Amino acid sequence: MIEDLWYKNAVIYCLSVGSFMDANGDGIGDFEGLERRLDYLLGLGVTAIWLHPFQPSPGRDHGYDVADYYGVDPRYGTLGDFVAFTHAAKQRGMRVLIDLVVNHTSDQHPWFKAARSDPDAPTRDWYVWSKTKPANAHEGVVFPGVQKSTWTYDKEAKAWYFHRFYDFQPDLNTANPHVQAEILKIMGFWIQLGVSGFRMDAVPFVIAEKGPEVSGEPREQFELLRLFREFLQWRQGDAIILAEANVLPRQDLDYFGDDADRMHMMFNFQVNQALFYALASADARPLVKALQKTWNRPPSAQWAIFLRNHDELDLGRLTEKQRQTVFQAFGPEPEMQLYDRGIRRRLAPMLGGDRRRIELAYSLMFTLPGTPVLRYGDEIGMGDDLSLPERDCARTPMQWSHEPQGGFSLNDRPESPPIHEGPYAFSHVNAAAQRCAPESLLNWMERIIRMRKEVPEIGWGDFTALDTGDTGILALRYDWRNNAVLCLHNLSPEPKEITFATGLDGDGRNLIDLLTGQRSLANDDGCHRVLMEGYGYRWFRVGGLDYLLRRSEI
Repeated sequence: MIEDLWYKNAVIYCLSVGSFMDANGDGIGDFEGLERRLDYLLGLGVTAIWLHPFQPSPGRDHGYDVADYYGVDPRYGTLGDFVAFTHAAKQRGMRVLIDLVVNHTSDQHPWFKAARSDPDAPTRDWYVWSKTKPANAHEGVVFPGVQKSTWTYDKEAKAWYFHRFYDFQPDLNTANPHVQAEILKIMGFWIQLGVSGFRMDAVPFVIAEKGPEVSGEPREQFELLRLFREFLQWRQGDAIILAEANVLPRQDLDYFGDDADRMHMMFNFQVNQALFYALASADARPLVKALQKTWNRPPSAQWAIFLRNHDELDLGRLTEKQRQTVFQAFGPEPEMQLYDRGIRRRLAPMLGGDRRRIELAYSLMFTLPGTPVLRYGDEIGMGDDLSLPERDCARTPMQWSHEPQGGFSLNDRPESPPIHEGPYAFSHVNAAAQRCAPESLLNWMERIIRMRKEVPEIGWGDFTALDTGDTGILALRYDWRNNAVLCLHNLSPEPKEITFATGLDGDGRNLIDLLTGQRSLANDDGCHRVLMEGYGYRWFRVGGLDYLLRRSEI
């Protein structure tokens, strides 16, 4: 039944086990520490936890270079610790999603070691080889400026192997039925251990045809997505796949499936990039266009809405002029930018630590059509360490208190130290201090998450962009099951008085502000006049009084 689609009104929180909480004092976060912090996440309002890779790995790419799909890296604990964690999460009503990284393995994976050592090995064809260097070896690199090629010669194999990412991450030949069967086994294994779904890494590359003869526009094997979906539905009907697929809107239905038979959810990269342009330019129009272009999806499918994640803020879908506007506003220095396309900073320093702008950004995230995805530490406004290379600057440990190492670890020298100096040091920004401050960002976030869960229209309903006569104001109305909400955001620093109609005759004469309780009554023309402070936001229940009366009668 459509009502059982739990992900439509979820609040997802993503974290890295190694950076969250260290329980045994070895300087690395672990599952025991994460389990101890579950009540913190429950209090925040989180309904699903997305874990970055935690399987055994050489650790050259934060675990995305997987060396064993069926285990837990000893640094984080054991399989028993993992099951104890998933059980504890289930007891609290929280679901667990894990990263499914099957585009490539580590070059230290036993499959690749066997493949490179013997041309007749069973796993030789699990990877993509060429006897000679392909002519397109320098095309399609994912990390410009860091990665030079997508093909590398292996002396032991006496052949070239394909790697869309780093050279220590050889691509799996996902067209091979044995590889496909292994992917299903991996999914089934973790489902049995309490997982409710997967965030599938680099989906366009997983399903793309691979080989030395492949060039030009990618050719995707979309039947693989249906295979994954069908397997999950049989094993656990409510398990989902959240796809990382930075594709153009014209391809969205290819990934969701016309009959909703492929991916359950996708990150909305198009809206994410347009959102940051809107914040930088105080112009809502490109954001509205991105929302309208990406709205065509099956009713049971869902977008994941996010601000920042563990990667760089990718601005590759913006025009050059738009991209430079965002760079100038949020990452003007070369050290703040990455891969010629993005910004590597966390959100709070990008917005200059301005509480008004931070609240505006998160109010937008929680009220855009889809399911919000929050990153660890953003609920307290954590910063970044630009002295660290590439994406590491935004992956510092969680700052729990003002105690040594930010309360993350009792070890004096954790593997990745928290931020010690500056305005974002753990002595200034930490969860313990903010829990005691009623007006802190953490307590604001708890209130806004609670309110988001009480307006399922955003996750389930259809949206309409209303005309307010001001391009700096974003006005979105959501309708679902004869109920409606209206969300207003002022993208500019100046206060503005706006006049608007709610969109449907007769149902919006009375608005109630869900965040303050204040009411707005329409004039004789059916229009409302609202004063929006600079970077202000409003969440209105349309026909608010009537709605509350109906609720009280149930």
